[in-house]
Amino acid sequence: MKIGKYEIDKPLFLAPMDDVSDAPFRKICKEWGVDVLVSEFVSAESIIRNVQRSLQKMQFSDMERPIGVQLYGSSELSMTNASKTAESFDPDFIDINAGCWVRKIVNRGDGAGLLKDLNKLEQVLSGVKSNTKLPVSVKTRLGWDKNHITIFDVIKIAENIGIEFITIHLRTREQGLKEEADWTWIPKIKEKSSIPIIANGDIKTPEDVKQCFELGADGIMIGRAAIGNPYLFERCKVYLRTGEYIPEPSIREKLQWCIKHFRQHIEYYGEGRGVPTFRKFYNGYLHGYPYIGKIRAEIMNMKSAEQIEKMLTSIMENVEDAREVIPTEENS
Repeated sequence: MKIGKYEIDKPLFLAPMDDVSDAPFRKICKEWGVDVLVSEFVSAESIIRNVQRSLQKMQFSDMERPIGVQLYGSSELSMTNASKTAESFDPDFIDINAGCWVRKIVNRGDGAGLLKDLNKLEQVLSGVKSNTKLPVSVKTRLGWDKNHITIFDVIKIAENIGIEFITIHLRTREQGLKEEADWTWIPKIKEKSSIPIIANGDIKTPEDVKQCFELGADGIMIGRAAIGNPYLFERCKVYLRTGEYIPEPSIREKLQWCIKHFRQHIEYYGEGRGVPTFRKFYNGYLHGYPYIGKIRAEIMNMKSAEQIEKMLTSIMENVEDAREVIPTEENS
């Protein structure tokens, strides 16, 4: 599959997740073999107003390539102007969000809200495509709800405009993240599409990845399953290449990566913002460790990065005897 100047066979993507797919996490995933990265979604309105936090989301290093910047918005003018700013950061492609199901986004007509007005979606895609030299992709859903499946209309619009590829979260907007993603749509969609199709939704294991490729997907996008679990990408690639199902890293190895990620996260955000925003990653990194609930509760109450790192290091060094590092009434 061609992504800008890159040719990648069966690419694995890290999904653009707000407050998750930031630079520190992207770099960790890149070390574990993810092929294509996408930024957190960035508001077009924030970009044209030069909101610094939004502009920061579009920054990346060369080691993250190929990487796309994802924009969201429903104003053709705002999206067009925002895409010009995004292009100045020199990503490898621009991705348009037409799939975010969150109510506050949809109520503005943004994200999956565009699926209720395909004329506006066409205007947005056409405006961005005609005003950038970069490849343009779109991430969407099957439709608004089960009675309004729009994916084939969206594909036709995308093909006519010259969109390079389309990522499809295999649920409707109404489903949000509920119910199982319906992979049976992959061959139906692939049959009617002349552009590459990236499958997304409930892809959690190497077997899932293989199955979605066998159903006809040209690429796979993994989201929530990678949070605190970046080694999933390498495990998927080995399984696709050799059929070998390699186990997850040991708990000690997971903690080593957790500490590395935590340090990079704090360096990037600073302690004040970095400590609370890293909390989402602990469950994944500590998966399989006894007393995870108690440990997580302890860490959640800590405000010092040094204190958290000391606790994680202590757990890692004493992983064979978990009880020694869990505070109890007797030894606290």
